[in-house]
Amino acid sequence: MDITIDALRSVNLLHDLNSDELERVRSMGATRTLPRRSTIFREGEEVTSIYFIIHGLIKTHKIDEKGNEQILSLLKTGDMFPHTGQFGSNPYPTTATTVINTELFTLPISSFEQILAGSPGIAFKMMAVMASEIRELQNKLQGFTSRNLEDRGISFLIKLAEDFGINIEGKVLIHVPMTHQEIANLIGFTRESVTRLLSSLCKEGLLAVNRKGFLIHNLQALRERVCVKENCAYCREHKLYERS
Repeated sequence: MDITIDALRSVNLLHDLNSDELERVRSMGATRTLPRRSTIFREGEEVTSIYFIIHGLIKTHKIDEKGNEQILSLLKTGDMFPHTGQFGSNPYPTTATTVINTELFTLPISSFEQILAGSPGIAFKMMAVMASEIRELQNKLQGFTSRNLEDRGISFLIKLAEDFGINIEGKVLIHVPMTHQEIANLIGFTRESVTRLLSSLCKEGLLAVNRKGFLIHNLQALRERVCVKENCAYCREHKLYERS
């Protein structure tokens, strides 16, 4: 099915283009609809295309020397990927896989370069997107070196709620189906440790988990559970507590 101009406009990087510019972009690319757990590209393959998520969820990951999967990011509707690798002759830096049924708009590298050359606004946005990605990776690295299991796990749930959550009568529904092993791969702990943490949060009445995702009963309680331990940006912004 052909993509609409409105669907392209929902992509963060393309939001400010006018209708004629979006029509030009649409003429250069194509749509792909992929079922859950489809591989879009693999780490080390030649970069051929840039992808925009029209609807769905993508995980990017690498495989370490022991064969273990390390998930680097979750990408949602409106995001583009990969953020690196498309310039020069570098290969895809990660493997990208669908988490749920996903609709993509794909642009050949040559077409994407034409768009960047002809639209300084998009080029500047691209730089901002890459800077944001670097900050997120830095924050993740800092979290790995300074946080325990509970802090990392709860912070991950908070980020899922902020990025993917739907508010329903004071609760937050997150339609992101992830196994305990996938969560462990994201936060850097064992599957058994993640299972114990999620079970504990469920027993406390803060969380419910099923195959389709998560239901957070009290997001504020989760935030305060982490924020009383370290002075995070969210705490400072919302004045949740004053550090003694």
